[in-house]
Amino acid sequence: MSDQNQENKSLKDKLPNKPKLPKTSFNFYWIYGIIAVALIGLQMMSSMGGGLKEVKSSEFYETMLKQHHVVRIVVVPTDNVAEIYIGRDYLKLPQYAKDLLDKHPNGPHYKLKILSVESFSKDLEKAQAAFTPAEVIYPEKDERTDWSSQLSWILPLVLMIVIWIIIMRRMGGGGGGGQIFNIGKSKATLFDKDTNVNITFNDVAGLEGAKIEIKEIVDFLKNPKKYTTLGAKIPKGALLVGPPGTGKTLLAKAVAGEAKVPFFSLSGSDFVEMFVGVGASRVRDLFRQAKEKAPCIIFIDEIDAIGRARGRSVSQGSNDERENTLNQLLTEMDGFGTNSGVIILAATNRADILDRALMRAGRFDRQIYVDMPDLNERKDIFKVHLKPLKLDTTVDVDFLAKQTPGFSGADIANICNEAALIAARHGKEAIGKQDFLDAVDRIIGGLEKKNKIITKQEKKVIAYHEAGHAATSWLLEHAHPLIKVTIVPRGRSLGAAWYLPEERQITTTEQLLDEMCATLGGRAAEEIIFGKISTGALSDLEKVTKQAYAMITVYGLNDKIGNLSYYDSSGANEYGFTKPYSEKTAEVIDAEVSKMVELAYTRAKKILGDNKHLLTQLAEKLLEKEVIFKEDLENIFGKRKFERDIEAEAEEKLEAETNAAKTTR
Repeated sequence: MSDQNQENKSLKDKLPNKPKLPKTSFNFYWIYGIIAVALIGLQMMSSMGGGLKEVKSSEFYETMLKQHHVVRIVVVPTDNVAEIYIGRDYLKLPQYAKDLLDKHPNGPHYKLKILSVESFSKDLEKAQAAFTPAEVIYPEKDERTDWSSQLSWILPLVLMIVIWIIIMRRMGGGGGGGQIFNIGKSKATLFDKDTNVNITFNDVAGLEGAKIEIKEIVDFLKNPKKYTTLGAKIPKGALLVGPPGTGKTLLAKAVAGEAKVPFFSLSGSDFVEMFVGVGASRVRDLFRQAKEKAPCIIFIDEIDAIGRARGRSVSQGSNDERENTLNQLLTEMDGFGTNSGVIILAATNRADILDRALMRAGRFDRQIYVDMPDLNERKDIFKVHLKPLKLDTTVDVDFLAKQTPGFSGADIANICNEAALIAARHGKEAIGKQDFLDAVDRIIGGLEKKNKIITKQEKKVIAYHEAGHAATSWLLEHAHPLIKVTIVPRGRSLGAAWYLPEERQITTTEQLLDEMCATLGGRAAEEIIFGKISTGALSDLEKVTKQAYAMITVYGLNDKIGNLSYYDSSGANEYGFTKPYSEKTAEVIDAEVSKMVELAYTRAKKILGDNKHLLTQLAEKLLEKEVIFKEDLENIFGKRKFERDIEAEAEEKLEAETNAAKTTR
């Protein structure tokens, strides 16, 4: 037996293996195909099997009955119809349909509408008096079921119900069949003791001021007696406001991880739906769930999706679903009912467009501004994101923090990741200082394009253009100090210069004018050296024009216009078509902007004209090395006259903060 088994096994091995058919995943569009096939089949059924051809009364009596073609008549009293059976031999006659014998071999073949059974029986007796009558049946009850006529209305109804269920399930997010009834339910994600969030306040670097206020709310939920004994009430809501990427959502995640109470998280767009009334219904359901689990926290991210000021919609007079949702939210947050123990956290980077009723105390008791991190906060953020990275000895956190002014927490996280990718691309075992500098260049300027085709003349123009920026910024007191200049194309630019801006809270007119002059230094250098200008200064002109208009119309830094600002912080005129000033004022503004820009350009030409030989040396060095640094400018122009020791200023600031903290203790 064992030999036979071995032979069978060897035969199986020799046989060709059947190819495995690929598993086909279910496609939602199959449902549409099934529905289409069903509708076509229904149409064919109704045309093929269906209704009998109706015959006229005169044709029935004069032709069919008189010529003895009728063999049987069945009266259906429920439908007031007489069904007529024609003899099989007579069906072959040309006066009858050719396919009638195939469709209805056993009959009935025709139907005749009658007024009533009594009148039809009398007429039939008179007509058949002269010859042998056909068989007439008068059933007491019609026990037959004409499925073809029933299906003609049942199937379309069933198909409509199926399509409606499918659409509602899609709108409800799929899942079980109960989704059809959950369209008005809240889509909030609940985090409680079963679904712990691992992020804590220790994972949120910087944002010390924001963390103090948020920690107070968390502490109130943990130790309410500490505050209630003094008569304090828990804040009803806190609004996190700030630019994108500063850590608003991360702060909310930390609250969820620290509070140890039920935490509902959702986005403002989760309330919006194509059906009228769904947004308000979801708001009601959200607060109903929150009241059941109080004390708890509700976090609404990007609340401006539903919190935009009412009455600003372009489609005035129409039923605005967003406004209905906002009205319900306002009522739930601080309406006639009570929401004790329910705290609302919300985040937005567009607080200026929110409805005033939403911003008032009692709904959002405190607004927490989450600003861009300063130097010390950037150090803390870098320390958090550098922990999982493998670094070498050249990486200095203080240096990285100084190289990234104006960067948000998300930008810093991106820099750390880019630096790791660059180091891996070059086959390094650890990430170095140069990798971080390359990452900063990559994020600010874009991808380096060394293979871009540029002629020698174009390269020379670009070199003098960038040298003009570098020289004017070096020779002006309030311009930002230069770090690096390159003529290697990056992104959409053909050359770039990197500066280290001062971290200042207010800016004077002199500082703005110096920055404008440095920005126009590139075009000024082109005119001085080549006697003509090019389109390479597009981004410079755009920046300068916007800056000049802002100085005059927003900040009131012009003598002719005076101390006026046409900036609308409330956003009330967002959809307006009129300017807040007259045409005469508009002409004055345009003239002053042109005058301001031309003065800055003339000043840049004078500075570069006085130092033309130094500008030429810098441009030649740039053409030779393609990338030059601060040290190269010092070798050509000498030590900068207005150099500020930023490092010393930062240390003094840190020392002052430390002393202030000691004094407070």
